[in-house]
Amino acid sequence: MILSPTSLACKLSVFTLLGLSIPASAVGQKAPRLVRPVELRRDDASVRASPHIVPGSHVKIYIPSLPYLYTSHAVNGALIKPSNNPEGWEYDMAVEHRQIDETTYEFDLRQDVKFQDGSPFNADAVIMNMDAFKLQPTLYSKIDQVFDYAEKIDDDTVRFHLTEEYGCFMNDLIWMQFYTKEYLQINGGWGGKTTCPNLSRPGPFGLGPYVLKEGYIEGDRATSKAVLEANPLHWDKEFPKVEKITVYTKLDSVEAKDMVLYQEGELDIALIAPEYKVETILSPFGKVVTSLSNDNIAIHTNLINGNPKLRETAIRRALNEALNQQYLLHFVFENEGVLSPTQASPFFPGVGEVAKTLRAYSEIEDPYQPAKQVRLRRILDGLRLKVLTQDRFLSMWRGIQTQLGKVGVTLDIVVADSESEIFGPLLQTNANQNEVSWDLLVWGNDDWFFNHPFTAFFVYRTNNAWSTVYPDPIMDGYIEEMFRVSVNDPEFVDVSRKIMQRAYDEAYMLFVPTPNKVFAVNKEVYYEPYRMACAPLWKIQVTDRHWSIRKGSYPKKLRGPVHLTRFPRTEESK
Repeated sequence: MILSPTSLACKLSVFTLLGLSIPASAVGQKAPRLVRPVELRRDDASVRASPHIVPGSHVKIYIPSLPYLYTSHAVNGALIKPSNNPEGWEYDMAVEHRQIDETTYEFDLRQDVKFQDGSPFNADAVIMNMDAFKLQPTLYSKIDQVFDYAEKIDDDTVRFHLTEEYGCFMNDLIWMQFYTKEYLQINGGWGGKTTCPNLSRPGPFGLGPYVLKEGYIEGDRATSKAVLEANPLHWDKEFPKVEKITVYTKLDSVEAKDMVLYQEGELDIALIAPEYKVETILSPFGKVVTSLSNDNIAIHTNLINGNPKLRETAIRRALNEALNQQYLLHFVFENEGVLSPTQASPFFPGVGEVAKTLRAYSEIEDPYQPAKQVRLRRILDGLRLKVLTQDRFLSMWRGIQTQLGKVGVTLDIVVADSESEIFGPLLQTNANQNEVSWDLLVWGNDDWFFNHPFTAFFVYRTNNAWSTVYPDPIMDGYIEEMFRVSVNDPEFVDVSRKIMQRAYDEAYMLFVPTPNKVFAVNKEVYYEPYRMACAPLWKIQVTDRHWSIRKGSYPKKLRGPVHLTRFPRTEESK
């Protein structure tokens, strides 16, 4: 076997990092008896970082999936905002709330708060925004149907009225964000899209810790980069801690990884494939940060106008039965994740309890057993499917392609440049209006509903644009039940079980493991990811050795390998 310089360096790095002898065949000469293990220093960026905003500081981040959601709460404000706590939220523009009855919620507002343009935030601003929402509601959940009206009690108190009992209200409230009067006038209101929120134009229109100064980021359209600058009027003077943030939405994933590792000042934070962990640890400027997640890899099967064979439950089940999730988890995800019987993360309330008894297909029966392979090939042999994906998922598709190829399935993989090119065909398919044909389509369905499995379940709501499943009134009825109860209700587990079992039996998606978040991060940046689809940009910190504020070159002693950091922290990461 002939190794390229790149692959040879990678192999030598792995042996060196693990403290193993290097085979003579790998280097073309007599191997040394022992290679000294690489010494990894502790990641002390959190200790050395400034606790206050640093003049001139600038951090660059690449967000390939749902960038409009990940950045939203850095720019906009709502009554509550995402949090890594068990509830999934904390107060933002509200300081307290009460549920008066099944359909009425009252909120005490934060006082002396100003929008980024200096105009006051108060009950009148809330009512103005909720009136605009009523005219052009977002359409991803049931909030467009159950929100009735908002009522001003006094300048600092508002009351929300719903038309029916709705257990998801607090999850939806995270996305009921408030804008200035000027923004609503020039933007024509809320927009009424199937995606939210509105980051449609730069300007001082929000309440968040950053002002969107350049670019725009929405679900169906985005500039390749957006620039955020610290909001001097933000109510919480503790945040942000970095003066300027540049968000990239369109980059080649390998290019983005290399920009963090080898080109200081080009990129500070990027989601990477787990296969690059060792390379990142050994790089001069990068380190690895991982965290558990509520992320869900949504692989849609097109039951509307895709390959007609996909409308057969037996075909969809056979595709899932042919996948060995354990092998994908080990060889593709490098054990950065957990098995998932459906696409719903087992870390969601309700889902974890169901996943104790509902097992992934490959946990029940090994798909590589000869008799099983014969049966699956008899069902699937000759099936050809067109796959639409971003490049960040290509390593996963290589694994899937190998496994499905064993039973006669051919995949034609088409790579889109950005997530917006995925969402276009996806959101048009339910109405049979997609101009781009596809059979399997993947996107990173990270937890945008904040510690609630509707994040994963909403793609099964067959009357919604996000679903590519043919009409299923049984499943739609289960999801209606879910809307009624909260995650703390004893009924919630039973409702989740019915939804998951139906999706599992019908094999409505192609099910793969739930991934951890794996990031390449600049060595002089402290970043703790959230489990959900929110990047807490306002909490990012930099040290005095960061490229944006440092004088001179990066010290050689700091370029050495840094221990991987895991959140929640474990003994391994320490």
